[in-house]
Amino acid sequence: MSTQHSNEAQLLRGALVPTFIIGIISIGFFGFSRGLAGLSGALLAQAVVLIYFLVHIFVSKISRNLDPMSTMALAMFSYFAKFMLLGAFLWALTKYTSRSTIDRTSFGVSAIALTFAWLGGEIASYLKLKTHLPLPHDPRTN
Repeated sequence: MSTQHSNEAQLLRGALVPTFIIGIISIGFFGFSRGLAGLSGALLAQAVVLIYFLVHIFVSKISRNLDPMSTMALAMFSYFAKFMLLGAFLWALTKYTSRSTIDRTSFGVSAIALTFAWLGGEIASYLKLKTHLPLPHDPRTN
């Protein structure tokens, strides 16, 4: 197993664990406090957040061996596409579903909590990695 692959797996595992914990808590809390609509909102938030961040991990994996310009172009396209698709999804959610089906507050609070959990877990696992970046050669040390 390559170092890059194990680093990606460690980042993914570090992000998934707190996200699932917060997801279970939010699903239970909103399912209990807001009923079926709260449960639906929290479940939908978990799906949206997982898909959004898993696409990020996938893009970083496929751009691993690309040159920096191609990597930047792919990252910008990925962020723009996710932003537009998320906007379209939220528009469709408000336009085509009723509040009695999917509780908007449950969805929003769960999505924010899950996002913080994912990012916190990813940052914590990144800080545990022992990655060494090559330093540029200093021409004065010849």
